[in-house]
Amino acid sequence: MTSFIPGFNNTLNPKAKFYMELAEQCSGLLQGQRNAVTNTANVSSLVYHSLLDTSVREGKPVNWVGFYLRDKANADSLLLGPFQGKPACTEIAFGRGVCGTAASQAKSVVVKDVHEFPGHIACDAASKSEI
Repeated sequence: MTSFIPGFNNTLNPKAKFYMELAEQCSGLLQGQRNAVTNTANVSSLVYHSLLDTSVREGKPVNWVGFYLRDKANADSLLLGPFQGKPACTEIAFGRGVCGTAASQAKSVVVKDVHEFPGHIACDAASKSEI
């Protein structure tokens, strides 16, 4: 990762700089490509490997980055999409776990301790937080 990002406020802390650069790289990957599988696969890989290679994690492990996609055949569930990391649950019902809750509310949910989240689905007991 570069320490200077042209066009951005470079007085930001290292974590903010990291995520700004990551967003810029994601944008570059998506440019000119409209296929959802292609884009989510590339973004999963970029985010996962970027997080593995940076100190902004502050020593916290990263074990999974990926997407759950709406199932056209069953509008009340999410199916596992492209990801990087350990195996994951293949289907999540709306309202179950962090991802199912986010889908049912149509908004992002940030959970620092998933073990305290009502209805948490333990696809991997090592996971501690989810977005």
